[in-house]
Amino acid sequence: MSFGYTVLGFGSGVSGYGSIEATGGTITESGVYRYHTFTSSGNFVVTAVGEDANTLEYLVVASGGGGHRFGGGGAGGMRNGSASASAQTYSITIGAGGAGNRNASPVVDSTSGNTSSGFGLSNTGGGRATNAGAGASGGSGGGASASASGGAGTSGQGSAGGNSNQSASGGGGGGKGAAGKSATSTSQDAGTGGAGASWVDGNTYAGGGGGSATPNYSQGGAGGGGRGAGTYSSGGVGVANTGGGGGGGAAAPSAGGYGGSGVVIVRYQIAAA
Repeated sequence: MSFGYTVLGFGSGVSGYGSIEATGGTITESGVYRYHTFTSSGNFVVTAVGEDANTLEYLVVASGGGGHRFGGGGAGGMRNGSASASAQTYSITIGAGGAGNRNASPVVDSTSGNTSSGFGLSNTGGGRATNAGAGASGGSGGGASASASGGAGTSGQGSAGGNSNQSASGGGGGGKGAAGKSATSTSQDAGTGGAGASWVDGNTYAGGGGGSATPNYSQGGAGGGGRGAGTYSSGGVGVANTGGGGGGGAAAPSAGGYGGSGVVIVRYQIAAA
């Protein structure tokens, strides 16, 4: 995923404007803001607090859950906030995406996503879709299969997964911005993944994985959700560093998609607006 910023070496600054000085992550600038993007665990270290600007804005997204037959994985929990900076080290943890299932022998189950944390927030990984049953709860819930219910989302972090109303199609995984759609009872159509939500950087994160049906499939939710599978095809993977859920798989030997890894982003002002 491209974040649309200009990558800079550390130490670039704006003359005459007292901003925060910090290290950690991939450092970029866009307009009057500097961004630090963490795609793996590390430390955000504030070495000086600016006289003109000392507010940190941050986004924390956990990783998405894996898709299964036929449900889509839920998106990782997503929250944002702001705080006054102080000279200290902030520990950042980035969750790896949940595994999609394997339908071929030997069968391997899907897994839920993993926690991402930073700036006092610890967000729950997306719920996995399960084989022939209810989706797991998580930051956003996994989609269901076999006439069961979608998993619950975590309050403030995401939404529920979609239900399944028949044996051969699955509900979409929940997203930050919307619940996963339920599979219909009148046709072999799966539920689409729930939409994610945008942040101040203009990008969308935490979309749910699409459900799968035979012969049709569904789209993942905006914000990195993987596409559901069609007949004998595998679910799409959640986009890395979006927290998107993995798409649901179809009948053996297809597989559910892996969830997308999480991300933490922090920004602060470096010039007068």
